[in-house]
Amino acid sequence: MADPVEQFEIHKIFSLGHVGGQEIAFTNSSLFMFICVGAVAVLMLGGSTRLVPTRYQSVAELTYEFVVGMMKESLGEEGMKFFPLVFSIFMFVLMANVIGVIPFTFSVTSHLIVTVALALIVFLTVLLYGLYKNGFKFFKVFVPSGVPMYILPLITAIEVISFLSRPVSHSVRLFANMLAGHITIKVFGGFVAALGALGATGALGATLPFAMTTALSALELLVAFLQAYVFAILTCIYLNDALHPGH
Repeated sequence: MADPVEQFEIHKIFSLGHVGGQEIAFTNSSLFMFICVGAVAVLMLGGSTRLVPTRYQSVAELTYEFVVGMMKESLGEEGMKFFPLVFSIFMFVLMANVIGVIPFTFSVTSHLIVTVALALIVFLTVLLYGLYKNGFKFFKVFVPSGVPMYILPLITAIEVISFLSRPVSHSVRLFANMLAGHITIKVFGGFVAALGALGATGALGATLPFAMTTALSALELLVAFLQAYVFAILTCIYLNDALHPGH
């Protein structure tokens, strides 16, 4: 059986040079990130602008309207200034998740370093814009209103820890779901290959693992959309703290 973790290995395609004694290389991960960005660009820029949209144009418009609706519900009109950020993150995560489901491709979002980088972009945006817009009033996010004074220090400490742990939960949720799904599919796919190599009896026994692999692939496609939505909606919730730091 094939190693189910082998699909996540990063391989160098070519070297870009050395910085501080460390090699900077263009890898399969870099390639598929470029593919994701290119696919999003083709989707959003390659459609027509007909009054009666084509199917291709309809997909782009529905995606745009979906993110706009999500942001207006979470952030209101004031939060629409963050639309480029939220839309870019949503589309990149969605495209990376979907492409990763295709056999013999590479799952970018199954690597923690990628999801951490996205989560840190959101975290630093919230922190820096919150301080820029609200000044020291931004720290009201750590002081819930209506809390009795005798437990306020404890609640404030919990709020600070919760705020600082956001990048961890934000990134690990996406990473863990995509990693676990791909490993599970590879394991059942390995059962199919191993049993199929045993002849007619083995091929019959491989029917159930094959059905499970097909079902899990469909489920993983659903998870790909769901996790992109969860990542984007959490981004909106966190950005709301930068706009309205009071509880």
